Amino acid sequence: MKIAVLGAGMVGRTIATDLSKDFDVTSFDRDEINLDILRKKTEVKCIKVDLSLNASFKELLKDFDLIVSAVPGFMGFKTLEAIINCGKNVADISFFPEDAFVLHELAVQKNVTAIIDCGVAPGMSNLILGYHNSLMKIDSFECMVGGLPKLRVKPFEYKAPFSPIDVIEEYTRPARYLKNGFIITKPALSDAELINFENVGTLESFNTDGLRSILFTMKHIPDMKEKTLRYPGHISLIQALMQAGFFNEEEINVKGKNVRPIDVTSAILFNQWKPEPGDAEFTIMKIIIKGTENTVQKKVEYLLYDEYDTGTQTPSMSRTTGYACNAFANLIINKKFDKKGVFPPELIGHDEACFRFVMNYLKERGVIYNMS
Repeated sequence: MKIAVLGAGMVGRTIATDLSKDFDVTSFDRDEINLDILRKKTEVKCIKVDLSLNASFKELLKDFDLIVSAVPGFMGFKTLEAIINCGKNVADISFFPEDAFVLHELAVQKNVTAIIDCGVAPGMSNLILGYHNSLMKIDSFECMVGGLPKLRVKPFEYKAPFSPIDVIEEYTRPARYLKNGFIITKPALSDAELINFENVGTLESFNTDGLRSILFTMKHIPDMKEKTLRYPGHISLIQALMQAGFFNEEEINVKGKNVRPIDVTSAILFNQWKPEPGDAEFTIMKIIIKGTENTVQKKVEYLLYDEYDTGTQTPSMSRTTGYACNAFANLIINKKFDKKGVFPPELIGHDEACFRFVMNYLKERGVIYNMS
């Protein structure tokens, strides 16, 4: 089995490293530094290429059996479309803002299985919701999630395992949630709450547009929301940057040159938010599902708390995200899920065998979702 991993960022490298234990893996990226990190630690083949040149994919991917897309969100949709046009099965973790379902018929025509949004949230949160949706009548679903450094360094008290531009979009894209069966749209960063977590302490939660596909695939559930977790004070700092225009996309003239403020901000934040090797950090997610099972009121909670793995020197956000992606990829590889088209995880979770497979795959790697 030959697998191509598109993107060798922090998460992409974790994906490639894990898959290389069982498969012939090649990693593609335009950043030689990212590829060098991978070469030094693994036997993964590394090829430098500009993945924005989608027209080259047919030749690039012709010898591979499965593709994993771990490119930045702004190029995710076109990358997925190009992969499907090549007739290749794919697990996608790029979290692009476009509607992936418009590619469903193309995937069916090309005889392709495409699993999208296969990370933590979206990803595991969708899978868990889909599984319990097959067991009970759900009245409400709430997901709170965040990845944070253990060492709180001012001013941001935050590190980003993803591209800063993708994180900024979480702060600027309007957040949608379901209330009494209606889609409500509010600005991101709204509805702030302080929540106390064991092992972590108090975090602040705020609206982000993380429900994505379940707004439509699970629209029979009247109340659903997803919120991001950060250390207290992060919201006001980001709002100040936003109000001052640091995230604006319209060009301004600076010393005779036209620049977009958001590009400058992203470049600055890349250095501010870039995790250093060995930085202690953690991922936390809490899911609360309420409803009725066999006429009995039921409340189900899942809690994920995962830390930096000192043994493998793998950041938690890379582990929890990358291993989840690989679990879904292995569903395709092992033909446990072989329907053709584009599928988010909630449409896979109703199959208990698939649900158990993903959970066990993560558990074997020390990523454990505790249910109560």
